Amino acid sequence: MASSSNDPSTVVGMDVQNVTSKINPRNGRLTTRDVCFMPNTAAVISKMLKKFKKKRKPNPQDNVSEVERRLRANDRDYNEQFDYARNFIRTSKYNLFTFLPKNLFEQFQRLANFYFLILMILQLIPQISSLTSLTTILPLVAVLSLTAAKDAFDDLQRHRSDNQVNNRKSQVVRGGQVVEEKWQNVRVGDVIRMENDNFVAADLLLLSTSEPHGLCYIETAELDGETNLKAKQALPETAAMGDDLIQISNFDGDIQCEAPNNCLSSFQGRLIWKEKTYSLDNEKMLLRGCVLRNTKWCFGVVIFAGRDTKLMMNSGKTFFKRTSLDRFLNVLIIGIVLFLLSMCMISAVLCGTWEWTTGKNFQAFLPWDSFVEQHSTTTATVVFIAFLVFFSYAILLNTVVPISLYVSVEIIRVCHSWWINWDENLYYAPMDTAAKSRTTTLNEELGQIQYIFSDKTGTLTQNIMTFNKCSINGVLYGDMPEQVEQDKVRGKGGAPRPISFSDNKWADDKFVFYDHKLLKHTKQRLAAVDQYWRCLSLCHTVMSEMKTNRLEYQAQSPDEAALTIAARCFGYVFLSRTPRSISVEVMGVEEEYELLWILDFNNVRKRMSVIVKKNNKIQLYCKGADTVILRRITASPTDHLYSTTQAHLDKFASDGLRTLCLAYKEISLDYYEQWQKRCHEASLSLENRQDKMDAIYDEIETGMTLLGATAIEDKLQDGVPETIANLIAANIKIWVLTGDKQETAINIGYSCRLLTVNLKEVFVVDGSKIDDVRFQLECIEQQICLGNGNGNGDPIVVLANDSNSSCNVVGHTSVDRLDGYALVVNGHSLVHALQPTLELQFLKVATACKAVICCRVTPLQKALVVSLVKRNQKAVTLAVGDGANDVSMIKTAHIGVGISGQEGMQAVLASDFSIAQFRYLERLLLVHGRWSYYRMCKFLQYFFYKNFAFTLAHFWFAFFCGYSAQTIYDPLFIACYNLFFTALPVIGVGVFDQDVSDKNSLRYPELYIPGQQNLYFNMRIFTYSVLRGFFSSGVLFFIPYAALSENVDFGGKSSAQSMQALSFTIFTALIVTVTAQIALDTAYWTLINHIFVWGSLAFYFFVALVYYELLPFDVLHHNGYGTAMEMFVYPNFWLSILLIVVLLMLPHISVRFFWVDVFPSLSDRIRVKQNLRRLQGRLSEVPLQSLTTASSLRRRRASTRSSYAFSHHPGFGEMITKGLNMRQWKNELKLSTVIETLRRSSSSINRDPSTTCSNDQQPNL
Repeated sequence: MASSSNDPSTVVGMDVQNVTSKINPRNGRLTTRDVCFMPNTAAVISKMLKKFKKKRKPNPQDNVSEVERRLRANDRDYNEQFDYARNFIRTSKYNLFTFLPKNLFEQFQRLANFYFLILMILQLIPQISSLTSLTTILPLVAVLSLTAAKDAFDDLQRHRSDNQVNNRKSQVVRGGQVVEEKWQNVRVGDVIRMENDNFVAADLLLLSTSEPHGLCYIETAELDGETNLKAKQALPETAAMGDDLIQISNFDGDIQCEAPNNCLSSFQGRLIWKEKTYSLDNEKMLLRGCVLRNTKWCFGVVIFAGRDTKLMMNSGKTFFKRTSLDRFLNVLIIGIVLFLLSMCMISAVLCGTWEWTTGKNFQAFLPWDSFVEQHSTTTATVVFIAFLVFFSYAILLNTVVPISLYVSVEIIRVCHSWWINWDENLYYAPMDTAAKSRTTTLNEELGQIQYIFSDKTGTLTQNIMTFNKCSINGVLYGDMPEQVEQDKVRGKGGAPRPISFSDNKWADDKFVFYDHKLLKHTKQRLAAVDQYWRCLSLCHTVMSEMKTNRLEYQAQSPDEAALTIAARCFGYVFLSRTPRSISVEVMGVEEEYELLWILDFNNVRKRMSVIVKKNNKIQLYCKGADTVILRRITASPTDHLYSTTQAHLDKFASDGLRTLCLAYKEISLDYYEQWQKRCHEASLSLENRQDKMDAIYDEIETGMTLLGATAIEDKLQDGVPETIANLIAANIKIWVLTGDKQETAINIGYSCRLLTVNLKEVFVVDGSKIDDVRFQLECIEQQICLGNGNGNGDPIVVLANDSNSSCNVVGHTSVDRLDGYALVVNGHSLVHALQPTLELQFLKVATACKAVICCRVTPLQKALVVSLVKRNQKAVTLAVGDGANDVSMIKTAHIGVGISGQEGMQAVLASDFSIAQFRYLERLLLVHGRWSYYRMCKFLQYFFYKNFAFTLAHFWFAFFCGYSAQTIYDPLFIACYNLFFTALPVIGVGVFDQDVSDKNSLRYPELYIPGQQNLYFNMRIFTYSVLRGFFSSGVLFFIPYAALSENVDFGGKSSAQSMQALSFTIFTALIVTVTAQIALDTAYWTLINHIFVWGSLAFYFFVALVYYELLPFDVLHHNGYGTAMEMFVYPNFWLSILLIVVLLMLPHISVRFFWVDVFPSLSDRIRVKQNLRRLQGRLSEVPLQSLTTASSLRRRRASTRSSYAFSHHPGFGEMITKGLNMRQWKNELKLSTVIETLRRSSSSINRDPSTTCSNDQQPNL
């Protein structure tokens, strides 16, 4: 954005890779507050901004809109005309006056709460209510109060946090002295002085520091979770002010920069001071939330304050995720409401009929005159009565919509989260990291995962790199001699002898290399070998530090550290650096290079270079991905060095190694001076700066000489192959989305058993044009349908782009029914495959494969792939990753899992669940996920059953009360039924129950499949629960009615025929029956379950005694006094309850045993074995012979080649060349069907009756 331009659509600071724009949901306008700027999108966003301008108070002088920010240091009057946000923040939602109305308004936006509010209002109308409003008020107030208390507590914590932050003290420079101000009183343009260990109060432009070269060090844990220190550097011109308060208070620079946005990694602007213009970038910014470390003091001018700071703009609401059970429950609730309305309509019609035929004869005895006196005809009277009865039954039958359902579900989910947090088997001792459930709403979704999308580096692998092999000038180093390898395989001669670096005082004790030939050639100072090691010792952004006479490297990525340590061990030691020099020691002789420029890495360039000068010779050293470097060297593909190096790259990839290519060139002084001038001009640009810089860099990085290649090993994490095999056996499809090259990704796929030799084909899509990709997808689809493939050849099949290639087509064969294939897609092909015209075809092919690997993908492509499956497949997705580049897909998937790894904590902070190792994903899904889903489904079955059994008794009573909407139960018991009498036993099942042990859940991953297919709770099971409740309500009503009616005692007098006796008998039978059902179907008993079940039953009888016997008659105001004791001594009361329990339990038990004996599920069989083991007291465990997990799979690799994308962040090189001298930087079964399994299991058990299951143990929770 040029300084002379007043065009509000001009965009400042576009960065190139990701552009994220959001439409303000309130007014539909695009706001630059929500835009993360990126390079070649300036024109597009400029047009959008013209269309969607954000309204903001303009500068009356310059008419500048929100697209840019202008301010002047130390000039509050000038800055206040823009009405910029102050540094006061408020994250709280309520205050003392707004809490009650606002919280109630929010709660009543929930459909269930609003529904019961309407019912409560209806109950206040005496003409239609046969119940006191207590029956609805009591549970509604309990639910509202519980939620309000939780919200109040949470908001109180936010208030305390806000007050603590807003009242922090800061030092503002004013009038040549430092004045103490609260954070909330700081304004844009103020200059602030900070001291070591101070929090940064706002987003500041760094002016000067106590450190040389204007450096300061900050910790950004609150921003991105990373605890390693980062360096920032002020402009040399402002750094010269030092701590001179007079100069600093007179500093009046004008700053023009981008508008507030949420991009933590970018800032672009310029400073105009003393008639000179200086470029500003993110390396000169201190963001709010950072902590100043290892720096005595620093000064900075406030650019963004309060809500405009990047920290606050990144603390917005995240996307709300809901489980599939939640969505299904909403459908059921709507269906239940419709059922309720239909029952009310039936009752109203029956009431009208009864009034027309019978009721009119009794109107003289009923108080209808006050209600229907205006209706002179019988028809009008009947219609009006039926109309009122409709609403009366809506009140009476309202408990079919359970108000306590949501509260109970939340309680269960919180407990499930505790089980995950407390599981010692998910604790990783080396990092002192436990699993953490960062949400309480998605636990049961873990039991229904069908697709896993995984990053590779740091997720499947350890992200701990070791220099393994290399290629220098066409010579391969690092392979063990053939005889040594053979002796090792045969067990002769022990392990191969590594190189001894004892004569090198700088050597790393942990570095191991076996090829002695490389050390020999290095000591001979062969020219190519010498240049190779110089490239590795100079071309990097590593920082060095001496600690206890040891040289330690602080690198941004493990790759950088591994390469620099390798050069150091072979005698090319990087010693130290300044902003303008690099010191190295070559074979004991110290050398110093003048550092002219660092051409930094970014995701587009995929390479980095340094330009150094020594003895008046200027040289450029470059390292990067082979696909990039090989296009920039002087040798042609037919050249011997080119072809040999390429063959070595193929060999490295066949071993699953990560590769880089190295190159160098000499540059003339004249050419460099011209290039430097153009580069400086590009660095001052505010429009498309990064694009221009990349173009200048690309110009000088051509015509280079190839030096060779490196091969780094990134080992798999412990347990990854076994975990993937078990997850595949659980019918979960795994897609690996990685930035690595195709061949590396494929070979890691074989290493971790994602790809196996049992697959018919591994198809590769690598077309560079959309027509090529379409043709390849069509051929793959046809080959999958045909099913013959190329089974006898190489398993890696790259379909030719030649359209003349033929594929046989099978007419109507469905792709979805076939498996046994894998698909590999390149990033450049994925761009076309995700186009609207091809995405469904790509999805059809990909979902037909057992495994999919997408390589060379960007973070945005990862999210797009996840979104494609999520939108078009009725499947639950999970994304797992460990780095910042995985955040987008973690947020997009139904479930996001972050791994605490070497690449910071951004993935963890964005996730729903966090674990320390990929192998813990197996237990998280197959144990905790499956248990959570099983428990929640069981809870829902019985919750709906007990509510329908309870409520529909009113419907049967309607036939005996003239359809007058009279209640069969006492109002107090209606209010307490779901809250006290039956809540805890059902919650106990939802929290503690388990069908099989955790060990068996892992041993038999097929147990996971029912959750994927919604077999534990679906419309059929819900209908069965409703029908059971309907039948139970009939039995509960008619048996006591028959037992108590027309009854006489031994003296011939009528006995126990009162309405209260019938009500008490029915309700007591209901409580006993529901509790007995819960007890019968509890598969895993704990002490808490016993307390909940038997305690709730005892509590009911205690309440009944107190209510009917102990309370004074004047308090009750009803005719039920003494009913309890009267019924307790009445034999028919107990016989009725016994008969009801038998009639209702016997069919259920019979059905249950029929299915277990005739059509047992896999869990039934395992549970039977567990119970037999308990009875026999066996301590040993013998697994079911036919229920085996994934077998050990052979690994086959193809001869391919590999490379990888850089793993460190861009922009670091520029910091070094401008004076950044880092002090610290921390290392950054084939699946059988369930039926077949059951068949084999059954035959196995019948053949070997002595087989027993494992010793069942509850996990350490």
